[in-house]
Amino acid sequence: MKALEVMQKHKLWADSITYTELVKCCIANAAIRQGKRVHQHVFANGYEPKTFLKNTLVNMYVKFNLLDEAHLLFDQMLERNVVTWTTMIAAYSNSEHKYKALEMLIMMLRDGVRPNMYTYSSVLRACEGLTNLKQLHCCIIKVGLELDVFVRSALIDIYSRWGEVKSALSIFDEMVTSDLVVWNSVIGGFAQNSEGDEALNLYMRMKRSGFRADQSTLTSVLRGCTSLALLELGRQVHVIKFDRDLVLNNALLDMYCKCGSLEDASIVFTRMAVKDVISWSTMIIGLAQNGYSRKALDLFENMKSSGAKPNHITILGVLFACSHAGLVKEGDYYFKSMKKLFGIDPGREHYGCMVDLLGRAGKVKEAIELINKMKCEPDAVTWRTLLGACRVHRKMDLAEYAAKRVLSLDSHDAGTYILLSNIYANTQRWEDVENLRKSMKNVGIQKEPGCSWIEINKHVHAFVLADKAHPEINAIHEELNRIMSRLKGEGYVTDTNFVLQDLEGEQMENSLAHHSEKLAIVFGMMSLPKGKTVRIRKNLRICGDCHVFAKLLAKMESRSIVIRDPIRYHHFEGGSCSCGDYW
Repeated sequence: MKALEVMQKHKLWADSITYTELVKCCIANAAIRQGKRVHQHVFANGYEPKTFLKNTLVNMYVKFNLLDEAHLLFDQMLERNVVTWTTMIAAYSNSEHKYKALEMLIMMLRDGVRPNMYTYSSVLRACEGLTNLKQLHCCIIKVGLELDVFVRSALIDIYSRWGEVKSALSIFDEMVTSDLVVWNSVIGGFAQNSEGDEALNLYMRMKRSGFRADQSTLTSVLRGCTSLALLELGRQVHVIKFDRDLVLNNALLDMYCKCGSLEDASIVFTRMAVKDVISWSTMIIGLAQNGYSRKALDLFENMKSSGAKPNHITILGVLFACSHAGLVKEGDYYFKSMKKLFGIDPGREHYGCMVDLLGRAGKVKEAIELINKMKCEPDAVTWRTLLGACRVHRKMDLAEYAAKRVLSLDSHDAGTYILLSNIYANTQRWEDVENLRKSMKNVGIQKEPGCSWIEINKHVHAFVLADKAHPEINAIHEELNRIMSRLKGEGYVTDTNFVLQDLEGEQMENSLAHHSEKLAIVFGMMSLPKGKTVRIRKNLRICGDCHVFAKLLAKMESRSIVIRDPIRYHHFEGGSCSCGDYW
């Protein structure tokens, strides 16, 4: 820089290549002030640098996240080539002003500059909806760039981001893929959309095609295992000898937490040389969801001591821990101080956790007062949370009000219709029951069938309510009947509060006896070695009757049973559950 000052004093200029290298040094060392000094020098005394040097300066401002300065220099350029335009389009695609990337593409075309594969792969990431995406896709096909590896990968990524995984797979299958980047894009797309089964199928296709997995591949495979709760398959990925980066370690940690294997998760977390806020948050939420709320709060204190700064997800995990352990005082403290201590404004999810915490503790009045004070509009989830608390604490009038608020926001919520129907039935309001059933029929409401699955010897076995499709279903039902008889001898009584109340008593019991998790648990008992933990994944929240069934069975058989539902994880052992019957 001293030499630069001497050169300017004597009105001397180096060539563009020299300045380009100097700018690159400024970028590498985050030397913003020196970079601006170079910019001033090359334009001093009417000197006109070449286009590629101007492009380097534009790129420098982009790298320094100074988009206004970059755009000002861009506007001053008399000659702009594809690199100039692509640099600015890529900058806006990665900023909060994504619409400007699309505007610049239109201006680029009007300027007579033809976009290349890097332009399109950049601008695709600025698409804010399927309409823009499909229009861009058509443009790409017209210019013949749809088979370029960068463009294909970007198309697959963006279609996946918008949940259009079938379109993403169609693009992938258009030609034989000879690049790992494209494989990673399509596998990652399915994994991120909780299509774990297809993500794992694609991974097997990739291996058969002769490609070797890298860190990105394994991260997506672990996400696939996580969505399906395939612990054993996830463990196989874990033992692959590979240099694990922070992202891969976080995916591994998340997989063990969400498969209910906290011992493995703790080992991975302890051995991580580098931890970021995602690592800490994942472990805190994992402990909370698996019923170890006190450990989750202790870990949060360790996180603060380490100097790591919590984010809104971390606080959500802390509030979840308080909610599912009934720690009202602690939850209230963290909720009221999150802005002051961590600079985080409470969002809808944080309010939802507090409503859940107050509702579970029987403070239903305080819960509805908090809803009325929310800075954001309460959604169906918030009202559904209050509804659950009203059901538990028999606040029937308020439950009816909460149910109607849920249905006003989500008219296809089958669970709320059934809960409201049972409320009417319990109070002998049969005319209301009939009217509600008619409403369900008119809207076309069908309750999502309960489904549970279990991994046995690397194969996934799925069960639905009153399943008759499984090849061993007759043997499973015989064993289930024997177990039910033994449990009734131990004092088990079916809890019929979780089926439609206008069924006859025997129908109620029969319906509960064939819940999918009971079938999966029994099949696990029959298929796994004695002493092996039975791990079940299910799509609906576990009902109270199945919860009691699992507790008593775990005690009677001296067996550990782990059930993961959409809300939390239940570790049954010795007649008790890790949730403390607080779910």
